[in-house]
Amino acid sequence: MTIAASRKSSSPTRLEGKFSGMLVCWILGLGSLVSWNSLLSIGDYYYALFPNYHPSRVLTLVYQPFALGTMAILAYNEAKVDTRKRNLAGYILFTLSTLALILLDLATSGKGGIGNYIGVCAIVGCFGVADACVQGGMVGDLSFMCPEFIQSFFAGLAASGALTSGLRLMTKAAFENSNNGLRKGVMLFLAISTFFEFLCILLYAFIFPKLPVVKYYRTKAAAEGSTTVAADLAAAGIGSQPIEKADNDAKQPERLSTKQLFYQNIDYALDLYLIYVITLSIFPGFLYENTGTHNLGSWYPLLLIAMYNGWDLIARYIPLIEKIKLKSRRGLMMAVLSRFLLIPCFYFTAKYGDQGWMIFLVSFLGLTNGYLTVCVMTAAPQGYKGPEQNALGNLLVLFLLGGIFSGVALDWLWIIGNGKF
Repeated sequence: MTIAASRKSSSPTRLEGKFSGMLVCWILGLGSLVSWNSLLSIGDYYYALFPNYHPSRVLTLVYQPFALGTMAILAYNEAKVDTRKRNLAGYILFTLSTLALILLDLATSGKGGIGNYIGVCAIVGCFGVADACVQGGMVGDLSFMCPEFIQSFFAGLAASGALTSGLRLMTKAAFENSNNGLRKGVMLFLAISTFFEFLCILLYAFIFPKLPVVKYYRTKAAAEGSTTVAADLAAAGIGSQPIEKADNDAKQPERLSTKQLFYQNIDYALDLYLIYVITLSIFPGFLYENTGTHNLGSWYPLLLIAMYNGWDLIARYIPLIEKIKLKSRRGLMMAVLSRFLLIPCFYFTAKYGDQGWMIFLVSFLGLTNGYLTVCVMTAAPQGYKGPEQNALGNLLVLFLLGGIFSGVALDWLWIIGNGKF
């Protein structure tokens, strides 16, 4: 069967499997960050092992150069990279790296020390490479499908944080009074995370490409000149013969270059960059090290992380309500810039406020992060052809990761001069 024939036969049923596709996208999004969020959620364990090495800040700083550097290379070569191989490689690397954290801890009997810390940092670097493979690949792939898929994927990203926070609170409570309970809870927690990563491999390899709605959009993208979907179409049983357009005599217009796409969407790119500069300059380092001592003790930073993740997840569903979805490009930029006011708010709340105000601020940080991210990511690809949407998706993720890297670097400013650096 040719792609053209498959396209004609699938068009009337292009929405079949849409709900299943949204569910799979949600799980794939969860798998894209569950390993990293697991690492953040066991921050209390690493602070117990490495109290003098600022784990939440250092590990995040190690993670980001690998993620950003790999993403820059992949974004530059996105048209030449097979999406299926890229995403599967990312999920496999996530699975192996999360498993490696368990094996490293077992091999060292849960002891601290610089050698163990360097090993954890090396594994975190692998997380960064896997993140760039998966997040850029998935966003690029989903950008030429229905907007609900991207929204579901980004909701899954946030769900990974909410899920890991919830599981971490449960494992901490379950093992808190047992012998070596903190370590037991962490091992169980990482084992669950490894399972989720393995599940994503199976879903992406065998389920997602065979959904009718996915086959329709990938066939459509191939007809518009995309070469990155060939392996996924083959996995779905669709041949890779030359594309026959309905208008055979009409020459396909050339796609916009990545540079042209950047200039046309520079405001969206800056939106994502600035959203994550603010978020990561506060989360998670500030929450672990700069909020002081409170009645909740060691539960306090875990609660703050959980509140952020919970509201970030809820906010990513808000744009599904069209009436309150922010679509104006100017409005998005104004909303993003207004988040800079959170910096002085967090500073004065940590210095003079109580736990209630800090919990409120962290919730608002998560709410605005999730809402604005989905608004930008669903609006930007509209109006472009499949190959252009794939390129733009990769470009936007590059700026998102750039914002995370900058935010992580700026996060260190909170501890300079306070005797902790």
